[in-house]
Amino acid sequence: MNDTINTKCGFVALIGIPNAGKSTLINKLVGSKVSIVSRKVQTTRTQVRGIALESQTQIIFVDTPGVFAPKRRLERAMVDKAWSGAGDADLVGVLIDVRKADHEENEALFERLAQIKQDKFLILNKIDTVTKEELLVLAEKLNTRAKFETTFMISALEGHGVPAIAKWLESRLPLSPWLYPEDQISDAPLRFLAAEITREKMFERLHDELPYRSTVETEQWVDKKDGSVRVQQTIFVERESQRKIVLGDGGKTIKAIGSAARKEIAEAAEQVVHLFLFVKVREGWENDPARYREMGLEFPKK
Repeated sequence: MNDTINTKCGFVALIGIPNAGKSTLINKLVGSKVSIVSRKVQTTRTQVRGIALESQTQIIFVDTPGVFAPKRRLERAMVDKAWSGAGDADLVGVLIDVRKADHEENEALFERLAQIKQDKFLILNKIDTVTKEELLVLAEKLNTRAKFETTFMISALEGHGVPAIAKWLESRLPLSPWLYPEDQISDAPLRFLAAEITREKMFERLHDELPYRSTVETEQWVDKKDGSVRVQQTIFVERESQRKIVLGDGGKTIKAIGSAARKEIAEAAEQVVHLFLFVKVREGWENDPARYREMGLEFPKK
């Protein structure tokens, strides 16, 4: 650990509505994949911390679940986690997809944003989808809705404008010892990251066929004598019909999910991975407090 007073360290929460691009941005800032990315909204369920270095500054980014109007217990837990992440950070970055700036969920976000006391900065994402004139008008409009220290205009997917965010944060975070080793890029255990990777591959493969009421748990992580690791995961769904969707004809779908997940898990673990996937029906898991603890969420009482 570096504990000299010449170093800086701090927490930066990114908040926005689903699919604004928070996970993509954090992965770009960190320089490695620490948060899953999917075209499906609401894929990030809990806070994921990505750790980046900018000169002598350790920046701990908190990727929060997208902010939206929750209808189910799981959704309420996700939104609560997002706002708690913002309230605990040193700085809060508000990420807006410029194509959806007028979306009603962004309106609700700005209303609640007034309760956050931390200093804030604005990030306009996907700027390649609008004209420069539209972008300038939008930036001026949004800066009247909240007090932002500065505004960044970026394309998280392409990486355009992203380095400027890290450089600015270097100047804004406080003097502090680093909280993590120099080579650490996330505080998430490999077991958790492995489950998230499999969940991402499941979403990519099944698109709209599988509802959000599914989850993945890493139940075994066994290091073998030859240096490889045996990973056993279970995909939990709520109905037998969903289990059949995940398995696919002759098990083709689950094999494809496993193959894609195994490759990325091996890259993250930096060792050969033997991945075994199982699909089980667990009715009403969304009302089981143990499943929320597994995901790092507080279980809403109502």
